[in-house]
Amino acid sequence: MHVLLVDDDQELCALMKRYLERELFQVSVVHTAEEGLQESLSGKYQAVVLDIMLPGGNGLDILRRIRQRSELPVLMLTAKGEEMDRIEGLEIGADDYLPKPCNPREVSARLRSVLRRGRPVDVASSRIEVDDLSIDFDQHIVERNGEAVELTVTEFNILSVLARDIGKVVEKNRLAEQSMQRSLTLFDRSLDMHLSNLRKKLGPNRDGKQRIKTVRGVGYQYQPEQ
Repeated sequence: MHVLLVDDDQELCALMKRYLERELFQVSVVHTAEEGLQESLSGKYQAVVLDIMLPGGNGLDILRRIRQRSELPVLMLTAKGEEMDRIEGLEIGADDYLPKPCNPREVSARLRSVLRRGRPVDVASSRIEVDDLSIDFDQHIVERNGEAVELTVTEFNILSVLARDIGKVVEKNRLAEQSMQRSLTLFDRSLDMHLSNLRKKLGPNRDGKQRIKTVRGVGYQYQPEQ
């Protein structure tokens, strides 16, 4: 698996590169926003580890540009305590985030988790129709009224889990484990942000009701049209 590391901290990059290569990743490193954007869009990588603060630009701007062209998995690195950066990154389409300073072992674990999300969800049928939505699990394609809906890998996995149990409440931690390949931690809002983005992209049902209902204190439910 070829991973791109975009960070201006050369000492951290060297440490992370050595560790990830021992974990059998192939790692390329760049240190500026311009190089990061160019390499991210080159098609050579299976995932990107992207710092927010970079010389010549902002990691969030790079993420926006990536999402205009690609669903490449992106793990954001944010300054410790910068909650708004984490929220904005998830809103734009980051697959996950880690606060700096971070342990290379956790970076490796999060990368493997993000990469596993791209695997098809185990469902009986490779394609289902839910009201005006068509979901193709093999091709990772979602269409609404015949028009493509562009989802990130994590958003697609969340929808797939909920659609498989349509009308049923899916417990929050189970949804996180099946769609993000990890459990939620205390004060972890990443699943909530992915769901918020998914709701915006799918829009309401034709009856005007929200497709995905929050069942407070329990989890989430995909509500079919009445």
